Amino acid sequence: MSMAGNLRKVTSLGRVGGLRKVAGLARRRRRVDLSHPARSPLGSSVVNCVAYEEGARLPVGGDLVDAVERVRKSGDGFVWLGLHEPTVQEFAGVAELFDLHPLAVEDAIEAHQRPKVERYGETLFAVFKTVCYVDHEELTATSEVVDTGEIMVFVGRDFAITVRHGRHGSLGPLREELESRPGQLAKGPSAVLHAIADNVVDDYLNVIEAVQADIDQVETDVFAENGARADPGRIYQLKRELLELKRAVVPLGRPLLDLAARPIRVVDPEIQAYFRDVSDHQLRAAEQIAAFDELLNSILQAHLAQVTVAQNEDMRKITAWAAIVAVPTMVCGVYGMNFDHMPELHWRYGYGMVIGVISVACLVLYRGFRRNGWL
Repeated sequence: MSMAGNLRKVTSLGRVGGLRKVAGLARRRRRVDLSHPARSPLGSSVVNCVAYEEGARLPVGGDLVDAVERVRKSGDGFVWLGLHEPTVQEFAGVAELFDLHPLAVEDAIEAHQRPKVERYGETLFAVFKTVCYVDHEELTATSEVVDTGEIMVFVGRDFAITVRHGRHGSLGPLREELESRPGQLAKGPSAVLHAIADNVVDDYLNVIEAVQADIDQVETDVFAENGARADPGRIYQLKRELLELKRAVVPLGRPLLDLAARPIRVVDPEIQAYFRDVSDHQLRAAEQIAAFDELLNSILQAHLAQVTVAQNEDMRKITAWAAIVAVPTMVCGVYGMNFDHMPELHWRYGYGMVIGVISVACLVLYRGFRRNGWL
């Protein structure tokens, strides 16, 4: 059954209905009230569905098809449909209603896509990697630092469809912010695309700032007095998490440049100037990630150098003590051969003399090693 037959009622908010016939095909459906920005209950893929005209929300009391018919009949406005992790069956009705390309639909449902922007006829399909910082009391070798998700956006002449994957990246606050700026929203679906791209890139910068605090802490620990005993696993963990962040940020550079410079029919020319600003922020984020990566490499090399120095110090101490112990070992070994004719063997003060010689020799060696920094 299509999503038109799977949209659930939201009785607590007065939603009734669903999707009716799509493209002349009769289906039993429930209706979706578009009159207020209610979010669906847990388990429904529909997060929100709103129609806009001249930047203002339309008081549509019908379903998705009614809203689409109204904006297409007026020739102005658009529909913004928000979904969260829809299944193939749930998304089938939407794909048919808006004539979405099968390849883009497959990417939107399966997720785990690389950030990109593709054109399929009159429809623009964009993929954004969302990121959020995972709070932790103390960074360890197994701490999760960065959590990622995805937002897919379909943009056409009269619609914007957002498909979100992951536990974060809710677009509710973004929708409310856009509705407070009707002039921007009046520019059409491309304004939604820009707002999402801008919000995603701003999140990159926020996460990078939080990650920098972790890097600073690791750097402080490594260069502390006992830095050689710092856990290198934390450095490797930060590098792994930074790589995850890099995979989200860096590939987005080229798509943003295309949105900012190349003429695209569904993107308002005035919106392209805003994409240039987003592209600049993305470039700054990518540069900071590259700098962090180099810094972590330097921190790791410094830590390894400290470990090597500490090991050399230990080896010098061991060598110095071995040289000191070698003196009494040698003397005692000579006198332990039990020959009858040995120097001072039967002298009353021979034992004291030997002990004294051993002590003086060991003391001279000890002072020499201390003076040279071996002990």
